[in-house]
Amino acid sequence: MTPQEGLAHFAALSPSSIKMGLGRVQVALERLGNPQLRFPALQVAGTNGKGSTCAIAASCLSARYRTGLYTSPHLIRPNERIQIDGVEIDDQVFGKRIAEVLEVLGLDHELTYFEFGTVVAFWHFAKERVDFAVLETGLGGRLDATTACAPKVTCITPIDFDHQEYLGNTLAAIAFEKAGIVKPGVPVISSRQPPEALAVIEQAGGSLLRLEGRDFGVVPEADRSASFWSGSETIGGLRLALKGPHQLQNLAVALEALRALKDFPLSLEELRAGVAAARWPGRLEEFPGEPPVLLDGAHNPAGVQVLLRALEVDYPHRPVHLVFGVFADKDSESMMRALFPRVEALHLTPVGNPRSKDPHSYEPLARALNARVQVHPDAPTALAAARATAPKDGLIVVAGSLVLVGQLRKVLLGLTR
Repeated sequence: MTPQEGLAHFAALSPSSIKMGLGRVQVALERLGNPQLRFPALQVAGTNGKGSTCAIAASCLSARYRTGLYTSPHLIRPNERIQIDGVEIDDQVFGKRIAEVLEVLGLDHELTYFEFGTVVAFWHFAKERVDFAVLETGLGGRLDATTACAPKVTCITPIDFDHQEYLGNTLAAIAFEKAGIVKPGVPVISSRQPPEALAVIEQAGGSLLRLEGRDFGVVPEADRSASFWSGSETIGGLRLALKGPHQLQNLAVALEALRALKDFPLSLEELRAGVAAARWPGRLEEFPGEPPVLLDGAHNPAGVQVLLRALEVDYPHRPVHLVFGVFADKDSESMMRALFPRVEALHLTPVGNPRSKDPHSYEPLARALNARVQVHPDAPTALAAARATAPKDGLIVVAGSLVLVGQLRKVLLGLTR
């Protein structure tokens, strides 16, 4: 099989296919010689913030160690999911790794898109002999494909409602799935949590649990810097490029996780450099212009609250023209009721995905919440309309779906219209 045929096989799998369970992945990895056991890992679960936490931790580790990073979903290309020291896997190597895996598993494997991608990432990291890997869970944690790894530390970022059809309808049920990444004898680092979720995490983590606000944290400093504390230790002068006050929470979890990695020490200079170099596209990512365009992956009610807080802090008094598209299986009404009254104008669009919610179906609610509403046939048209009508001192915000963010990021980078 050629690399091109390998890439075609992966592209033919359905990204929206979800099958809960670890059995298929474990069998596949065993047939491949368990590549996931050839490198230590940091595994991160949670509802929001896990990708940013992974990006910060991996950036710091890359200052000294050969570091793999596995995340999902991708914004433009699946290559984004698999990186080593901040560099995406290129098409030739990606196709080659897929072909190598298929030589063992065969074309008739029953892995989902995410499961197959995870297996290929583990295989690639093992073949490239990374010193360490940072892994973002996909859906949940307990039954997630990444949970086949051998973590040195596990992290749980803020838990809220999302994917209830798979994870449960209470915070306790969702926390049970997220805390499924916890393993005996492995430190657990958690952000602040709602009481219902925290009770579950405390039971899973026991004495190895380190909790934000109780055991560690980050305090803002002047000039957009921050200070991290853990016990009696303090590291000041941290400058995080990622926008939004919520990123301080992700920074705290990432740094506490690194602190728990006793076998992978980093100097203060390496930590500061890694924090400053961390990037996470599509999350409060600004593209300059008049007005600028801000891409944010907020796709659930908790994410919308984070976005609103960031707009208050970083873009006060700027009239916001919102380009919005959402999946039909999300709690879109809660998102709309929180977000739509707070913006100057709305540009509604379908998301280029079968799961998209038809904007005409929620146009009446939008008009009840905001006097200025336009519905567009596609995302590029919506963005063009927002650019044509928003004032130069305003701000165009794209939110509601990471797929939508990816589509318009491609436009803003000049990769399509």
